[in-house]
Amino acid sequence: MEFPKIKNVKVHKIFDDAQIITANGMKILKVEDDYLPFLSETEMLQKFPSVTVDVGAIKFMCKGANLMRPGILKFSKFEKDNIVCIVEESHHKFIAIGKSIVSSSELETMEKGEIIRNIHYISDRFWEAGKTIYE
Repeated sequence: MEFPKIKNVKVHKIFDDAQIITANGMKILKVEDDYLPFLSETEMLQKFPSVTVDVGAIKFMCKGANLMRPGILKFSKFEKDNIVCIVEESHHKFIAIGKSIVSSSELETMEKGEIIRNIHYISDRFWEAGKTIYE
């Protein structure tokens, strides 16, 4: 398999703990030691595991709250510490990205508790800084 060449890589330090990396027309967010797709990168986000949340969870997710079990309607398979995308139920839009605290097999048996640590969400400081960065 041949991989495409990555050209014009630029690293934008946006905060002490975060960078936005741009290359080949896409953005990647580095927060501390985690690399994740930027929320505007829909095509890339679709390649990651995801959970779908009910409408009641949206306002909490978009304020930075971690995802709790009661808000989850459905999910794909993932392992503990995987990057997982959070999708809202009505329009199927990506609203947040986080790191799983448990695996999807553990999630199946849970009724309450934290499932995903929210790292990047719509309108957070990374989202706002990303609006100013163009390749």
